Amino acid sequence: MDWQYFCELLFGGLTRGSIYALIALGYTMVYGIIELINFAHGEVYMIGAFTALIVAGVLGIYGFPEAGILIIAAIVAVIYCAAYGFTLEKVAYKPLRDAPRLSPLISAIGMSIFLQNYVILAQTSDFVPFPRLVPDLAILEPIAHITGTSDVLIIVTSAITMVGLTLFIKYTRMGKAMRATAQNRKMAMLLGIDADRVISLTFIIGSSLAAIGGVLIASHIGQVNFAIGFIAGIKAFTAAVLGGIGSIPGAMAGGLVLGLCESFATGYVSSDYEDALAFALLVLILIFRPSGILGKPKTQKV
Repeated sequence: MDWQYFCELLFGGLTRGSIYALIALGYTMVYGIIELINFAHGEVYMIGAFTALIVAGVLGIYGFPEAGILIIAAIVAVIYCAAYGFTLEKVAYKPLRDAPRLSPLISAIGMSIFLQNYVILAQTSDFVPFPRLVPDLAILEPIAHITGTSDVLIIVTSAITMVGLTLFIKYTRMGKAMRATAQNRKMAMLLGIDADRVISLTFIIGSSLAAIGGVLIASHIGQVNFAIGFIAGIKAFTAAVLGGIGSIPGAMAGGLVLGLCESFATGYVSSDYEDALAFALLVLILIFRPSGILGKPKTQKV
């Protein structure tokens, strides 16, 4: 076995799996709170990448250092996308919270199409180059033939973000309110929890995580496109279902499993089947284990 090639595929799978996991966390958090699949979430990820591109372009004109540009662009993208997520929830989802289940689903798809076309109006070509903002670190030179600095940055940033979110959900007062709302929203409201505030915060956190993923992947690939949110969003949704929709550890696990499966399938079989594998996994999980890897099956009350 060619171990160097295997390690390249391993790091590549962890990189893309980390991005899927960041986006999947937004899907699973929203579903856990209000049982809604926010199909516009992938477009928020795409808008985060474009926001970082604009900020990086402006700061680059004034001669800012690359690392500083990346940090500032990421912060601005997170703030902008958090505002987007908050607005989406108030405009497109809150008025339909008590409507039939199909209504918010159609609204989510409509917002996804609207955001895509909104960006198309400003995009001048199919792919827009994104500046290289991640400097090569000398400490990683021994493994430079296996993976790059941007790969390591994505994996480390995603791991830190996920650990931080897990601690926030488990130990903070607002995190406990989110868990209570996810378990029984009406009972949580009777106990004095502001469910509207919790739901808004869930959208804000999910959108912020998607923005981080958008900035990281744009800097890694070196280009952005208005359609990157659609396919990434579908694959992140697949990861969320794979891990167990509504489970935060499940979203992390599902993202990493999907990323590794895609990477090894691309390396050892063919890149033509990369997308087909993601949807085949989704179908198999829905058939044989609908609750996902770490999800808990719901008991039907009669």
